[in-house]
Amino acid sequence: MKLAIRQSSVISLSLYALYALLHTLCPAAGAQQAGEIRRIGYLGTSSVSDPTHALRQGLHDLGHVEGKNIIIEYRYTEGETDRLPNLAAELVRLKVDVIVVQGTVSALIAKKQTSTIPIVMTYVGDPVSRGLFASLARPGGNVTGLTSASPDLTGKRLELFKETVPRLSRVGVLWSSASQGSAVNFKETEAAGRSLAVQIQSLEVRSSTDFDNGFKAATNGAQGLVVLEFTGISSYRKRIVELAIKSRLPTMFAQGAHVEAGGLMYYGPNF
Repeated sequence: MKLAIRQSSVISLSLYALYALLHTLCPAAGAQQAGEIRRIGYLGTSSVSDPTHALRQGLHDLGHVEGKNIIIEYRYTEGETDRLPNLAAELVRLKVDVIVVQGTVSALIAKKQTSTIPIVMTYVGDPVSRGLFASLARPGGNVTGLTSASPDLTGKRLELFKETVPRLSRVGVLWSSASQGSAVNFKETEAAGRSLAVQIQSLEVRSSTDFDNGFKAATNGAQGLVVLEFTGISSYRKRIVELAIKSRLPTMFAQGAHVEAGGLMYYGPNF
């Protein structure tokens, strides 16, 4: 059984905001000169769990057809974040019209590579504290886009999880201290746990081997698993779901793609 709790208004606003930004930066076919092709750079984490089908569909709805009046240059780290500087620099050398980035680290590195090419970000936790924006009201610079900061959803996420698994008293939380958004959400989860009388077990991820170690620790008393978002997690989506099923741990995620991969439920915006 899979239970997906969606925020449809957030989904629609997020997707259309992204398409609108790209539409503004890359004028539609009617506004382009005959034969002119706009070039979009895309910097992502995994080609396996590729979210760009929604991007392509949204652009198509606005009159942009890949191979006809736009070209998308895809670059993926495949979970190796040390490749980001070279991939971002490559997109800058190609003189793309706009760069779409997935994740906070990708946005920061792309910003270091160029101050002139517009950068549209997705899945970024707190762009102000990370130096991407001057403020949410007036971001300034060449970076714009969507933030996935949702600490206010953390308590509700745990509350819904407890309603679904009534005897839930101890929960393992998979998170990464390398991601500021993940670290903030972990603290919020701890606070929510105290108010709900749910003991929170920290399962911090520093490397790929920590996934297996985290699940071994979680099976020692945890009755459920909450997985917080952080850069590169999409590369391990199937692995996390497989380990959760093997360990017979019900799971709560922050994004719907994990449910589509076999996870139990999620609560949060779907970008």
